[in-house]
Amino acid sequence: MSSLNRNSGSRLERSCAQANWIRAAPSSPGLERIEAYFSGHGFDPHRHDTYAIGYTLDGVQAFRYRGAARRSTRGQVFVLHPDELHDGHAGTSAGFRYRILYVEPRLIQEAVGALPFVRDAVSNDALLARAIVPALADLGAPLEDLQRDEIIVDLARALAAADLSLARRRLSCTCQRAVDLARAFLDDSCRRAVTSAELEAVTGLSRYALARHFRAGLGTSPYRYLVMRRLDHARALIRDGIPLADAALDSGFADQSHMTRQFKQAYGLSPGRFAALAA
Repeated sequence: MSSLNRNSGSRLERSCAQANWIRAAPSSPGLERIEAYFSGHGFDPHRHDTYAIGYTLDGVQAFRYRGAARRSTRGQVFVLHPDELHDGHAGTSAGFRYRILYVEPRLIQEAVGALPFVRDAVSNDALLARAIVPALADLGAPLEDLQRDEIIVDLARALAAADLSLARRRLSCTCQRAVDLARAFLDDSCRRAVTSAELEAVTGLSRYALARHFRAGLGTSPYRYLVMRRLDHARALIRDGIPLADAALDSGFADQSHMTRQFKQAYGLSPGRFAALAA
């Protein structure tokens, strides 16, 4: 399960050798909707900075998450929290097909004031199902603004209902503003090195307080967030046919090998394999 292209249009991508494919819906700010099929191996262990919420359409979807083996079968809902290591493979020789929604944590934070943590990665939770199935019902059509907002609110409420400890983890308005300022600064500066002193000056918090509040608000660290924005830029260049070495340097990485290591950690596949799937 990999957050591939936040800005991709609707298309079908196939790997003929393995008969694997990924279909991405038209882009929507903060959301990415995908349907995919995999036989055998899907993704190496990786972690991304979004919620990954979906349901299995056919087959057995197997993965390791938070140190345990998980299996999702037809009709079951799965929820992966930001920054949690996981992989993906078929649980049977028939392969598996699923639909998934990647949601930027800031949207959930804005909707309920915190980041819910759903401990059951795979479930038959009816409230979650009622929220996620309509969100993924028509991948061929773009989302209207009001429709997008309704999806985020319904999903945030379903996630919050599944996390009984949520009330204890809400950020104060002051801390939320500091996180928002840091996030905006990192968005604008992702292709260069950013120092802790710069973030302290922007937010008015110490580097350690900011790191704590940033993770509480967005589910990841400031550095990890910075790397993921570099990878967003690199993926866009790779899709446009830019050579990998050039994409790495233009995105703020030291060299191609540096980008490759970070790419595999984030998406569970190499930049070369991503380029082949996106061709």
